[in-house]
Amino acid sequence: MKVAISTLFVASLLVVVLTGFAPAPRAGINTSTPPELVASYQSLADAILAVKKTEADLVRAILAATYRHAEGMLAQAQAKLKANQPAKEEIEGLASLVSQLGNEGDSAIAGVRKRLLEGGHHHNAAGEQQGVFDEGFVIVTKASKKVFLDAAGGIGKMAQSPNADALNAEWQKVAAEWQKLAKPAK
Repeated sequence: MKVAISTLFVASLLVVVLTGFAPAPRAGINTSTPPELVASYQSLADAILAVKKTEADLVRAILAATYRHAEGMLAQAQAKLKANQPAKEEIEGLASLVSQLGNEGDSAIAGVRKRLLEGGHHHNAAGEQQGVFDEGFVIVTKASKKVFLDAAGGIGKMAQSPNADALNAEWQKVAAEWQKLAKPAK
């Protein structure tokens, strides 16, 4: 990100310097933007778009790690339930991880998202305007968020009175929703 910002600064400075020393246009003289500046701007656009794709890939990877951690927590809870052992801690952990999926990360990630928003970066600005994404969200749509948070609530309620079949039913909702989001955008 610092590289993109530095590149933007250098490109902007170059434009200011070059246009500040350019002679006033005269009749018959080409006043179009020099091809070298257009090429530099194209390069900058490529860098900005690459950073946006990298952001989406990074957020998807964060969510994939959370999902895999949740799968492990589910397996631990299921093993304990099968052995007739208490699984409250594992079920609460699972509910927390599913909630993180719905919130597109934990509080540390939310802090980064807030910083980006304060800097004017809205990954899905058009989707936000259409009501598809919450402000600053990159991967998780509002519809997906609802599925994850509803499932997290259902799982969390089972901590006091676990039921293996009900736990699996809630997890199937999480797994189905994750499959929709896990595929990288083209």
